[in-house]
Amino acid sequence: MVTKKWYVHPVIAIGVIINIFVMAMALYWSKNQPALWRLLVEDGIVEWMQFLCFAMTSGLLAFLAVEQWQRTPKINLQLLAFVGLSLLVGLAALEEISWFQRILHIASPEYFMQNNRQGETNLHNLALGKGSLHKNILLKLIAIVGITHNIILPLVAMKRPGVRTFIEKLGGYLPPLLPSVIYVALVAVSHLAIDHPRKGELGEVFGAVHYMTTVFAAYFMGVGYGKRPVFEQAGDARRVSTLFVMLMVYLLFIAWILSAGAGAPQYIATHPGFGAEL
Repeated sequence: MVTKKWYVHPVIAIGVIINIFVMAMALYWSKNQPALWRLLVEDGIVEWMQFLCFAMTSGLLAFLAVEQWQRTPKINLQLLAFVGLSLLVGLAALEEISWFQRILHIASPEYFMQNNRQGETNLHNLALGKGSLHKNILLKLIAIVGITHNIILPLVAMKRPGVRTFIEKLGGYLPPLLPSVIYVALVAVSHLAIDHPRKGELGEVFGAVHYMTTVFAAYFMGVGYGKRPVFEQAGDARRVSTLFVMLMVYLLFIAWILSAGAGAPQYIATHPGFGAEL
């Protein structure tokens, strides 16, 4: 039987560790702006980690949709939820890196040059009043949904288990409470303790890592999930969990390597003292 306790499950535990590690790096470099820019710069370590985690989560949800169809070949709420969330998270991944525009050196169309706050080909930075769609609407919506899904609903479900059952019937899941509290606390600390114009990227990467691990733990391992998981045999679940933990550490290294090829040169080109100050 797969364990339902998050703190003895390696997948969720490694997600918490990675987020704490990123927060520790930000705090350690908080007095060294060139180093902090290296972490948070466009196409830097944090942004690439977001993309990789969102892309992986989108793939996991797409896999769940296929698995659901193979088990029950009919359109139901759970199938629609998996397909819809996979597309939504995939969109978030592509938006995060502006649809590979900067990597491929593709010039923005005239519409985006005039209406995008950063002159990029993406939707979330489209001008909206004095701000952008991302800052004026999306961030507020993400905060409300995040607090509700990670804190309020799990607390309510502790006294009213029917809430969890109802959410699972709709195709959703509730993440374990303690890892969620750590995730929300890290977001709060990043906003209070880090003085940087791009400090919001930290909260986004914490969310990307948190959701990748809890999606995998719930739907694939059955952690805190009442329905039938993908891996029901303890041996299979243990081996897959070990591989997933290795993959997560690998993603962090890949994000670091990708940032060296994209984010760092961009920052060095506009900040001549970067190398010397590090």
